[in-house]
Amino acid sequence: MEKYQEKIQKIIDEISKAVVGKEVVITKVLGAILAKGHILIEDIPGVGKTTLALAISKTMELDHRRMQFTPDVLPSDVVGFTILNKEQELEYKPGAIFTNLFLADEINRTSSKTQSALLEVMEEGNVTVDGLTLEVEEPFTVIATQNPIGSIGTQMLPESQLDRFMVKLTMGYPSVQQEIAMLKDRHMQNPMDTIQKVISKHELIEMQKQVETVFVHNDIYQYIGALVHATREHSFIELGVSPRGTIALTCMAKAMAFMRARDFVVPEDIIDVIPNVISHRLVLSSKAKVSHENEKTILEAIIQQIPAPKVR
Repeated sequence: MEKYQEKIQKIIDEISKAVVGKEVVITKVLGAILAKGHILIEDIPGVGKTTLALAISKTMELDHRRMQFTPDVLPSDVVGFTILNKEQELEYKPGAIFTNLFLADEINRTSSKTQSALLEVMEEGNVTVDGLTLEVEEPFTVIATQNPIGSIGTQMLPESQLDRFMVKLTMGYPSVQQEIAMLKDRHMQNPMDTIQKVISKHELIEMQKQVETVFVHNDIYQYIGALVHATREHSFIELGVSPRGTIALTCMAKAMAFMRARDFVVPEDIIDVIPNVISHRLVLSSKAKVSHENEKTILEAIIQQIPAPKVR
């Protein structure tokens, strides 16, 4: 595990050239990629969501495509379509999804029909068009950005779409000092042009395989199960975490352990990522809204109620 530690830190340092002061977010995005998950970044425009995704693609030498999701984008733009060629035979034209890193920019500005075009490929890693099923190349990750619900021209993502994102993150504003540093960095050049490749896509695949080998003690499995089960019985939660969410929490915890040069998971790895893995999968009850409760406070209470195991 330790031999990858230097490269992981180098990736974070390179991305930080373009995305200033967001090392925690960068680390969790990298963790989700190592866990073969997809990332949803929700925040106001202009805080660096798209820049983060493009910087990641450069450090890992990933083929990437960016699609601006607007109301006129069609499912065929994403997954492709078949047409009659000159020989009067059906020919498949691949869509934008056939890449290593697909950036779905402002995903909640397009129609539900277009959003649903991503469901199959995010879950199964393949695309079906007119009866033809094709696999996307590994590694494959979707990074979607969305503006906060309530922004002009946006709509809520359906639960089935949200559940396919391993993590949901928020960038937030930079501090005054970080913003000044960002302005100085851009005085003479674009920091994006200075970002160097750290690993190849083949090295990324190897690291993803190493994450899968991280050991999870039975007590840790019990702990994850208890946390998830608590969301399904909580009086403030109408819809708790799905089994897909349970798997995502385990995979993300393994990735965090790997990035911390450990070959086993500890409770801190789970607690660190719970808000990002679980919060967007919860549907709160009307009782929670009346009581002014939110996902964060409910999850904090659940973590306090369930004792963490002691793993040596």
